[in-house]
Amino acid sequence: MCRFSVRGKYYVRTGSTLQEITGLALNEFILRRTGKTWDDILEQRASISDIDELSIKQFLRDSKIAKRINVEDDISISNLLDKLRLLENGYLKRAAIVLFGKEPGKFYPNMAVKVGKFGETDADLKFHEVLEGNLIQLKDGIGELLNAKFFIHPIDFMGMQRVELDEYPVAAVREMLLNALVHRNYMGAPTQIRLYKDNFSIWNDGGLPEGISEEDLKKAHRSKPRNPLIADVCFKAGYIDSWGRGTIKIIEACKDAGLPEPVLKEEQGGFLSKIFKDRFTEDQLKISGLQKRQVEAILYTKKYGEITNSKYQEIANVSKATATRDIKELEDKGLLKNIGTKGSSAVYKLGVGS
Repeated sequence: MCRFSVRGKYYVRTGSTLQEITGLALNEFILRRTGKTWDDILEQRASISDIDELSIKQFLRDSKIAKRINVEDDISISNLLDKLRLLENGYLKRAAIVLFGKEPGKFYPNMAVKVGKFGETDADLKFHEVLEGNLIQLKDGIGELLNAKFFIHPIDFMGMQRVELDEYPVAAVREMLLNALVHRNYMGAPTQIRLYKDNFSIWNDGGLPEGISEEDLKKAHRSKPRNPLIADVCFKAGYIDSWGRGTIKIIEACKDAGLPEPVLKEEQGGFLSKIFKDRFTEDQLKISGLQKRQVEAILYTKKYGEITNSKYQEIANVSKATATRDIKELEDKGLLKNIGTKGSSAVYKLGVGS
């Protein structure tokens, strides 16, 4: 990828494609050329009185647990902000308002997070909520809102080692939320959270950093945050790590929970992360109209990773013809998918559902 300017206009070349850089992307590009990032700019409209003391106290409690920064218990707000590089020549930086502001929306109107519950399609909006506040407040407030009004089974956002098999793995949801809050373009559109009957997604404005591809997200990759000051403060508080592992944690959490691989991709000028609900719990399978032996076969496949036609015959105590017919029904429903043969028997893994 190559960026250059011609007669006052800026362009990006990717392979043989040439595209003009405009709008928010142009602002980011020009800032980077000056050695600055958006969150490092002084916010001369703000003062220390615009900082929320309770959010500062929450950060201090969290950072004490994380042990990534040494801070005196009685440190003043101005000294703390200076230590975090959020204060310069008596002026707050934009990052300070995003992280700790009393009314960040007064400075950056699109800081809000929109949460919507949908039916079968994007047009079928059942209800929605809008959450406002600084990053420290949103970090906890979004989880509380999801549990109160959106998730069928509330999940424990503090219980990072626990996997919620009935709906979504908490580690994946938490990383998705933090990635969106830390790495979004705060001059762009509000962050949008969507819940459907079988998936949960978060979209935030701002694409991937230059040099990072969608495939890179599935493996160890460099950490290149859009908002390095915001990311650094969140690291010191223990909310994120600094090694580019957020997307890997999402993938691993879904894998550990037996869920399909998540979607992690650039979309419509921003970044989309989407995870899918576990359709393979015993309760979910029983209400989907399957026979008892089919439920047992799906649970076996979930536990051991695969099932063969011959193994189906064995655990269900049925003939090959019956096993073949049952498996065909499961394939038609998207619950099983054929991945080849083992010996003379077909092999199946879990599908993503229909």
